[in-house]
Amino acid sequence: MPVNLLYSVHAFIRRPQPRGVPAAVKNRYVEKGDWNRSLVQEDLRLIVDLLIVLATALGGGLLASALKQPPLLGYILAGVIIGPAGLAGIREVVQVETLAQFGVTLLLFSLGVEFSLGKLRRVGGIALGGGLLQMGLTVGLTAAAVSLTGWLTPIAGVVLGSILALSSTAVALQSLAATGQTESLAGQAMLGILIVQDLAVGLMLAVLPALTATGAGLGSALGFALLKLVGFSLGALVLGRWGVPPLLRFLAQRESRELFLLGVVCLCVGIALLTQALGLSSEMGAFVAGLMIADVDYADQTLDYVEPLRDVFGALFFASIGMLIDPQFILTHAPLIAGLVLLVMVGKCGVAVPVTRLFGYPWTMALIVGCGLSQIGEFSFILATAAQGLGLISRHLYLLVVGTTAITLLVSPVLLPWVVRFVEQWQIGTLPPEIPVAPIFREHIVIAGYGQIGQDVAQILAAHGASLLIVEQSEGAIAQVRGRGLPYLCGDATSWGILQRANLPQAQALVVTIPDLASIRLCLKRALQLAPDREVIVCAPRREHIDTLYRLGATKVIHPDFEASLGLSSHLLTQLGVPPQQIQMELAAIRNHHYQDLNLEEPACLLPLAPPSLSSAS
Repeated sequence: MPVNLLYSVHAFIRRPQPRGVPAAVKNRYVEKGDWNRSLVQEDLRLIVDLLIVLATALGGGLLASALKQPPLLGYILAGVIIGPAGLAGIREVVQVETLAQFGVTLLLFSLGVEFSLGKLRRVGGIALGGGLLQMGLTVGLTAAAVSLTGWLTPIAGVVLGSILALSSTAVALQSLAATGQTESLAGQAMLGILIVQDLAVGLMLAVLPALTATGAGLGSALGFALLKLVGFSLGALVLGRWGVPPLLRFLAQRESRELFLLGVVCLCVGIALLTQALGLSSEMGAFVAGLMIADVDYADQTLDYVEPLRDVFGALFFASIGMLIDPQFILTHAPLIAGLVLLVMVGKCGVAVPVTRLFGYPWTMALIVGCGLSQIGEFSFILATAAQGLGLISRHLYLLVVGTTAITLLVSPVLLPWVVRFVEQWQIGTLPPEIPVAPIFREHIVIAGYGQIGQDVAQILAAHGASLLIVEQSEGAIAQVRGRGLPYLCGDATSWGILQRANLPQAQALVVTIPDLASIRLCLKRALQLAPDREVIVCAPRREHIDTLYRLGATKVIHPDFEASLGLSSHLLTQLGVPPQQIQMELAAIRNHHYQDLNLEEPACLLPLAPPSLSSAS
């Protein structure tokens, strides 16, 4: 199937196409009387077009949000509806696309401002090593496949591979949040790879113009482009160290939100135009402008001011991308595009899974990471548009890329939750291995997860002489456990073997503080299979998870955010002079009401008035 598909792509791309805009299409925008309209009317036409685009994007975004999808999919759909291939409701297409370019600039500028080395450190080696390896393999395999078979030139293959190598940060984060995987190891690994991909966009855009050179001039063009990039980077480093901080400080001292925003926008657009003049790319310049501000004290303030402007023009950009999609084109070539979608998603997953495994992640997590990265990203639209403008890819290949990208963005949010459920059911169905139990653990309390909540619980219980056993698989957390001299098992708390080694049937209780719902459910199910009568206390990541976890058999379910609000209220009431006994009674009533709303038999309580005895569970 893949071979036939690639031959179909090759035949379609090489097919001769007529040049120019068909008269039928042109007449949909330009009527005879349009040439005689006044300048004021032309300006008003542009305002009307912007209103149509933004209003339709709003409707599309609301629809996508109702379907639990990222709003950008709704923006793209809006562009399809009002674009040339749809209702043809926009006349000033060129002017709208020019304004949409400002959205690209602000998107990349915000990406640079949000970047921090701390994000890369949190996810370890898979961020830099795994991200670069995943992109390198995708580019290399794509270029080799299309060039060795003669379907595309090697340069076009590299460009196509670069477009396919990127994944959608917005869609991936939305899918992780929907499946409760954001704070899981798989989610953090995916986040690390996405960060490196986003950072690579600037470099890719900087190198694209050099790829237009041919023959012997290609090497020198690439070398010259890299030399310009290094020179610009050094200048940006100097400006970001000694020029930008005083400028932002000066603007902030004016204590005017408008002046600060104008100054930041001028800085962003000015550097973007500078890089454009240097032959790099305006998008890369906007990204570097954001990096200059990322480590300055005013970075959060800058992002707060720019975000509304970015969101408006970003919606305009994605709507303009939708205008380029021709539904008739997609329907006419539906089998070809469907095959490309399957080939791309399976291929990207096939690259990401072994790369993730290479960094020590189990197959189940690697599969989640691979499926989460299987779509083509929103920044691929920017890369593809720039490549087409430079003549590096043909118009027909560009249409295939846009159509394939749009469909992968629609399929991926549906695919990942299904894969997560499949992995969970597969793990539950696995027979428990026969692993000898370490006899040292008796009458102990097992704490699964050593995040902030797990650390606090362990500290309080250890202070009262309780026998503890920490189960954690993060090396950073294990180092903290070692430093405090607590007994631990290094491994996944959802694993049969680890739970057996923890001697759960002889424990007093199990406390589950794992941050993602899928792992919590699996840990709870397996723990109750091993020790059905054991007390299991679970922290629910979100309020709507409480009822589910109780129904799965948890003895107590705690909602940390709600309990934190009670702690804050207790402190404030104390400051207001309310008697402590009254505070306790009122908080107990609020707590009971909160948990009874979930139709539970009894309320959970982080700080109960009468501490329960754990010994009764043993």
